Amino acid sequence: MTTARFDELIHPSTRLSIVALLAAVDWADFTFVRDELGLSDSALSKQLSTLEEAGYVAIERPLSDRRRRVRARLTPAGRKAFDGHVAALRAIVGPAVA
Repeated sequence: MTTARFDELIHPSTRLSIVALLAAVDWADFTFVRDELGLSDSALSKQLSTLEEAGYVAIERPLSDRRRRVRARLTPAGRKAFDGHVAALRAIVGPAVA
């Protein structure tokens, strides 16, 4: 069972959207995340760096067709933080939904 824990780091809407998107996939290309969320390259890069520094996201930069690609995934710590945050949000809004 997931312990409800509000997470200030992932709560801002942009970071929450990134983490939610990454929670649904194994790995996601930078361009996919950017396009899905309608972010600029610089905004996404900044948010991914913040999440990576917290240990919530892992970033890889594999070489593909002589181009450096960037992809991201949620780490186990990131998954735990996301699940706890979602549980906390459900606890907050639960009475209003019921």
